[in-house]
Amino acid sequence: MWLMYEHPEANFEDMAMDFMDIRKRVFTFPKMGEKAYFVAIPTSSGTGSEVTPFAIITDAETGVKWPIADYELLPNMAIVDVDNAMTAPKGLTSASGIDVMTHAIEAYVSIMATDYTDGLAMKAVKMVFDNLPSAYENGANDPKAREEMHNASCMAGMAFANAFLGVNHSMAHKLGAFHHLPHGVANALILTEVMRYNAAEVPTKMGTFSQYQYPHALQRYAELGRFAGCTGNTDEEVFENFIAKLEDLKEKIGIKKTIKDYGIDEKYFLDTLDDMCEQAFNDQCTGANPRYPLIKEIKEIYLKCYYGK
Repeated sequence: MWLMYEHPEANFEDMAMDFMDIRKRVFTFPKMGEKAYFVAIPTSSGTGSEVTPFAIITDAETGVKWPIADYELLPNMAIVDVDNAMTAPKGLTSASGIDVMTHAIEAYVSIMATDYTDGLAMKAVKMVFDNLPSAYENGANDPKAREEMHNASCMAGMAFANAFLGVNHSMAHKLGAFHHLPHGVANALILTEVMRYNAAEVPTKMGTFSQYQYPHALQRYAELGRFAGCTGNTDEEVFENFIAKLEDLKEKIGIKKTIKDYGIDEKYFLDTLDDMCEQAFNDQCTGANPRYPLIKEIKEIYLKCYYGK
């Protein structure tokens, strides 16, 4: 809306293009901030949108959901005040809260991660583990948990604004668009399967950047797990305990086990599967994933997450 207000002459269709990542853009956003000073005030503890250059749009005609990225879309000011999110209902608290976790985890294992984003992501992961269950159960009766979740959301937003995300979000965008699941829930349903996929030490296909010759997602996941209190004698053991802790968190905040459990019709899911896979592969978030996927691998993850193990 801000873009259209400042530049009514802009053609929205030129911006909503099918592009892999921000480096392959062929459209330049018009200069912003000439008429309006963009102040973002989040009212949920999840997206981190108040500190990111991203916008998510759904094409009303095709139903396709795409992220748009440009630093011209970054707000000039963010007011992160938990009073604006204190009375969020449990469903919103759950979906937005697990979205924070997904942002932080994906930013940490992104091929664009840096020392600056790592600290924000690690702290956000621990804060979500420590505070989301109480924020979910007690709401405004635990203002401290609410505040910590609001801060974690903003910190994870700052992390992925610079490190970007990965195939978890690519797949969640399409799952949400085709089957009308809340974005955070869609992320949660595929989170641990994507982590297992990324942690493979010998992937079929490497990343898009030549300087990242060897995958190291397992090591990175283990680092996050240890910071969050998971133990083990090897990275593999810590990783498995980290996965278990995430599954326990999802259960505590009411996330169901499979896509099917949300009443998604099996035939319609299978009918839309190929389109979801192709669109997820082309999603902007895919390029920063630590393991660059094949479309058939995305399909396998979707199927595992629909039916469960």
